[in-house]
Amino acid sequence: MSSSITRRTFIKIAGLTIAVVATPSEFDILWGAKAQAEMTKGLSAGVWIQITPENSVIVTVNKSEMGQGIYTALPMIVADELEADWKQVKFEVAPAGDQYKDPVWGAQATGGSSSIRHMYEPLRKAGAAGREMLVAAAAEIWKVPAGECEAKLGAVVHGPSKRSLTYGELAVKAAAVAPAKEPKLKKENQFRYIGTSMPRLDILEKTDGSAKFGIDTMVPDMLYATVSRPYNYGAKVEVVHDAAAKNVKGLQKIVQIDRGVAFCADTLEAAWQAKKSTHIVWTQGIDPAMTNDTLEKSFETSLAKEGIVARKNGDAQKTFADAPQKLDLKYPLPYLSHATMEPMNCTAFVQADRCDIWAPTQNQTGTLMTAKRITGLKPEQIHVHTTYLGGGFGRRFEQDFVEEAVQTSKAINRPVKVIWTREEDFQYDYFRPANLSHIQAALDGKGNLTAWSHKIVCPSIFARVFPATMKNGIDNAAVEGLSNMEYDIPNISVEYVRIDTPVPVGFWRSVGSSHNAFTVETAIDELAHIAKKDPLKFRLELLGKHPRAQKVLQVAAEKAGWDKKPAKGIGRGIAYHLSFDSYVAQVADIEVNKKDGTIKVKKIVCAVDCGSVVNPDTVKAQMMGGIVMGLSSALKEKIEFARGKVVTENFDTYPLLTMSETPEIEVHIVLSNDKLGGIGEPGVPPVAPAVANALFNATGVRTRTLPMTPETVLKAIKGKA
Repeated sequence: MSSSITRRTFIKIAGLTIAVVATPSEFDILWGAKAQAEMTKGLSAGVWIQITPENSVIVTVNKSEMGQGIYTALPMIVADELEADWKQVKFEVAPAGDQYKDPVWGAQATGGSSSIRHMYEPLRKAGAAGREMLVAAAAEIWKVPAGECEAKLGAVVHGPSKRSLTYGELAVKAAAVAPAKEPKLKKENQFRYIGTSMPRLDILEKTDGSAKFGIDTMVPDMLYATVSRPYNYGAKVEVVHDAAAKNVKGLQKIVQIDRGVAFCADTLEAAWQAKKSTHIVWTQGIDPAMTNDTLEKSFETSLAKEGIVARKNGDAQKTFADAPQKLDLKYPLPYLSHATMEPMNCTAFVQADRCDIWAPTQNQTGTLMTAKRITGLKPEQIHVHTTYLGGGFGRRFEQDFVEEAVQTSKAINRPVKVIWTREEDFQYDYFRPANLSHIQAALDGKGNLTAWSHKIVCPSIFARVFPATMKNGIDNAAVEGLSNMEYDIPNISVEYVRIDTPVPVGFWRSVGSSHNAFTVETAIDELAHIAKKDPLKFRLELLGKHPRAQKVLQVAAEKAGWDKKPAKGIGRGIAYHLSFDSYVAQVADIEVNKKDGTIKVKKIVCAVDCGSVVNPDTVKAQMMGGIVMGLSSALKEKIEFARGKVVTENFDTYPLLTMSETPEIEVHIVLSNDKLGGIGEPGVPPVAPAVANALFNATGVRTRTLPMTPETVLKAIKGKA
């Protein structure tokens, strides 16, 4: 069902074409021949819909599908306003181009839980415009008032005469009708698909095995390639001893590229054998003595530096100094890997006047620009074919794997598929930043939270990826969930200290919220305990100005039976976090083996308010996926460093949560008509603090670092004893 389309193919499809263009103040709707003509000029529309004489409604999806259901949710929005018959709705994967840029970002990329948030309004307008054009076309044919005609399930019906015409029969005629500048959108009670759990359009090909992921790409005359990269960050090639490799059967080329040495062969096994047979001498690198300890010390040293103020209300330090009750806590958190199921891979074919790239990418604009830089070709000569992604989580926003394929193909003048091993995936990731937080919080004599001082030392993602967004030197990702914390605290300060280590960092699912929710929500729990208040009630008191936050907390607590004592041996904890405009609360029930420190999470109850819901099944699936990922990182994950490099190499040293360890998960959607929130990422942040707070409830001990491994928990329990 899905396939990349070319601009030429798109225009060949006769019928009604609708495009919606974002302008600084509104959305403009283009249609028919005008839309097609503008498309050839590289019109930045973002939304493209085709209604063909064959009765197909084709929605061109400009976002990447990495399991989040966007190939279904975006067409649902169009189909609802268009009043299309869902059986006739298809999707096409957009190639990379200005025509398909996100109307908010001005780039074609997928991330930040933004797909529905950014595309909802333009997609609705496009669908509504199409519906009105089809109705007008039918009215013109029948010479009746448009008000007597109604669009319904892929046809327009004239009520008085009972006549009807399908969308396919009307498509060409409708293409000549000018759409209203502001088409009338449906009321929510008129939605046919939005808010309904619809089966995903990508399920069939993913279950019968026909779905094409990046690693499935096959191109005639293609070679396989593997790349030898330096162990130490910043090291360069000095000498390549490849005499033995040249005897490997099937080896075709050994070429040096920016990131190392590429071995190209008829088979992947031959490429690996050639790499194994080659001895490369590398330069020393940036910090060949780097270890876990040296990194931790550098974070600790940086904590003493003056931070950049990201938020300041009142005088937190003075209030803290004078307070009768206070907490002074540090939270060191580790680097994390993305650990995607599908390892990094990219296939490229660079020719003199054309470059084709097949990639499981979250960043089509970045891929296009990377190829443009390497090949010197014009954007219109570069063709990015987006495949399915076997997990993204931010990792596939990066361009390192694309760069390797394009450079290698250019060097050998043949199509080449570069495939990373699992070990390379771990060693050369752009990790979730490690960080160190220092929280000083104060309570007055009545147990009211009066001061919160939060300094965080954290590497910057944005300084590398989007330096222009660094306002006053602050990386918003590092302080998200802190600078916008909703708890009503009269004296609050947030400071950011940027630290630059050799370790590259990048976007990781829920980004800064993934770690800041842990520090804030576990500290809040400690404060509630000191204040001798129920942790739920303590939070509700602090969120008096945020009814949506209060509501998700109340729903999660009610569904989890918060007001009842948990069963014997069960510890229960609660946590809440707002991220990507969605409010999420979770309650964790856990068992702790006090002899060996093992935590078994029995159940997670989640309540989410993400505003209008397009596909409830998708919301639940995304919350569950986020909870499992957050739980895995909370209990197991940590990248280790020694001898200047990453020493974590595979799942034996970086274990993930297994299916048998996955708890029962309940997700409750709190319906609201408020601002749309994202769903891909907000399920992650609350789970780690909910479990940590349940650990305290079960054992009376706190862990202020992650992961909560049996060793960490046992050490805490023994420390208490």
